[in-house]
Amino acid sequence: MGYDFTVMAAGIDEKSIRKEIPEELVMALAEAKAEAIIRKLPTNDCKDAEPPVLITCDQVVVFEGAIREKPSSKEEARQFLEGYSGGSAATVSSVLVTNLRTGFRKGDWDKAEIHFHAIPDQVIDNLIEEGTILNVAGGLITEHPLLLPYVKQLVGTTDSLLGLPKALTERLIMEAL
Repeated sequence: MGYDFTVMAAGIDEKSIRKEIPEELVMALAEAKAEAIIRKLPTNDCKDAEPPVLITCDQVVVFEGAIREKPSSKEEARQFLEGYSGGSAATVSSVLVTNLRTGFRKGDWDKAEIHFHAIPDQVIDNLIEEGTILNVAGGLITEHPLLLPYVKQLVGTTDSLLGLPKALTERLIMEAL
């Protein structure tokens, strides 16, 4: 998006934050991440920050009405991918922008839907063996070269699917400044 930025891990226990509604969950997680990161910043960093913006975000996958976070095992990752095969899922992504100087905070969420062709068992096996899918919401990396050929349709934007909706982020930055 053309910004210089520093990446910081919030180091929160995401599993300790529970909400039944996906949009509420991703917003609560983004809020918790913001609070944790702000506590890590030296006090004078907030007053002198240039630009004075903190962006936190989160994403979950929703499949058949159920929230899916990072798979807890290879077996769960397999269940996730087999479920997506020939079906569809959605990503719900939150963005929260905090003006570190004023404390003003604005957040929102975005959604994208992914429809899949049948995903062959060998592709699922290879994705699980590689292991990357164990570290992402819903075990879903649609841009992965092994999985991409089986994406039938995307409803929404690619950047939302990837977890940081650009238009939403830009709007929230402008509102926070």
